[in-house]
Amino acid sequence: MRYLSTRDASLSLSAAEAIARGLSREGGLFLPESLPRVSPEEIRALGDLDYPGRAVKIMGLFLEEFSAGELAEHAAAAYAPERFGPDPAPLHPVDGAAAFLELWHGPTCAFKDMALQIMPRLLTASLKKTGERKQVCILVATSGDTGKAALEGFRDVPGTKILVFYPSDGVSDVQKLQMQTQVGGNVGVCGVKGNFDDAQNGVKAIFSDAALRSRLEEAGWFFSSANSINWGRLLPQVVYYFSAYCDAVKAGLCAWGDELNFCVPTGNFGNILAGWFAKHMGLPVGKLICASNTNHILTDFLSTGVYDRNRPFHCTISPSMDILISSNLERLLFAMTGSDETVREYMDRLSREGKYSVSGSLLERLQADFACGWSSEEETEAAIGRMYGRGYLMDPHTAVAWEVLEQYRRTSGDDRPGVVVSTASPYKFCDSVLRSIGCRESGSGTELIRTLSRVTGTAVPAPLEGLENRERRFTGSVEKTEMTEAVLRMLDLG
Repeated sequence: MRYLSTRDASLSLSAAEAIARGLSREGGLFLPESLPRVSPEEIRALGDLDYPGRAVKIMGLFLEEFSAGELAEHAAAAYAPERFGPDPAPLHPVDGAAAFLELWHGPTCAFKDMALQIMPRLLTASLKKTGERKQVCILVATSGDTGKAALEGFRDVPGTKILVFYPSDGVSDVQKLQMQTQVGGNVGVCGVKGNFDDAQNGVKAIFSDAALRSRLEEAGWFFSSANSINWGRLLPQVVYYFSAYCDAVKAGLCAWGDELNFCVPTGNFGNILAGWFAKHMGLPVGKLICASNTNHILTDFLSTGVYDRNRPFHCTISPSMDILISSNLERLLFAMTGSDETVREYMDRLSREGKYSVSGSLLERLQADFACGWSSEEETEAAIGRMYGRGYLMDPHTAVAWEVLEQYRRTSGDDRPGVVVSTASPYKFCDSVLRSIGCRESGSGTELIRTLSRVTGTAVPAPLEGLENRERRFTGSVEKTEMTEAVLRMLDLG
């Protein structure tokens, strides 16, 4: 299987080459030239496997250079019980028509662990397969959860250094402290005085800087990424849609062959795009419901066909979704149009004018697969309170998706069962969760961890225990124009 760039389809790489490179040099993203098909019988057979076994079967369809034995070794280590508990991606039914897919039982309490515990293994293996002898510098822009998950995944991995950029005032107290206290000899963390889009654009600019790339190559380094712009980060996310379907059948939510809807809290579009890949591989998925917060640029796009980032930016209680440039949407546009020229035109307009619009026929195709909606801050808090009253505690991102799913069920007439993709532990957003369930106690982020446990009678996740006692190693921040200098300092080249 070959991988093409969304902005230069003449560039064709192997899976290992695409994972090693991360981002194409002209700014495009890699994706497979075609999607493998999974038969109903093969999906049913997945139901008899544990999560690592399911990962091997699905990922193996895309990674021809990896043997089943290699993938089994990587998956067993990545999803080991000491990292995730007995089930890495449990399904929690709430009624006969809905369930939560809990993806936050890993070492950083966020869904990014599902990919970022296995991606470093895929990357280092890919470097060996491609004969790469230079060391790799992993650059990450994070809106909160990717940063900590990437730092944990790449901690002390030989031949790598990782530098994470985050918006200085755009993540929760717990998210910031998780990153600032990260251990490891090859890790770095830096705040950016701006929002997530500033950090993400800065990383993309660094990747596209030919002079900088040449300087690093002379010093024995090259760049790669742990963001979902890297195929090795996106592919593992496809697995949990297949896994959720198998578990939904076991839970009686649906029968084999019945369609499930998935409602996904969406910012950078990678999580829901993985669901689209699963659907077009043959998984019985009805609608993929794109759930947005007050920064509802994706809801507007899927409703009108116009992508317009010329709008106010809102800092919300679901900060990992506070994004106005959804990078992975580019992959979907390429997959649907098959035209790198069209994608280049869209991305050029987005860069120059801040907006682009798609054709009516393409919008119809988008709306055939996707539904959409958004939740205000007030609606999100109310959703947390309602579900807590029913005995289920959820974080603000999951609450956005639950609210949007309820909106969709009330207005669409679609009675297919729905799965909400739950992306973070409520303990990562204690202040918002406590306020939403009627508790007005104040304190720092770490103090509120104990408060939330006491008030709700739930256990603090082990990875967050004692967070306040860990050394803050990385407290610096830079202007968005100074990110390149931060990279050079990290590599002792400044």
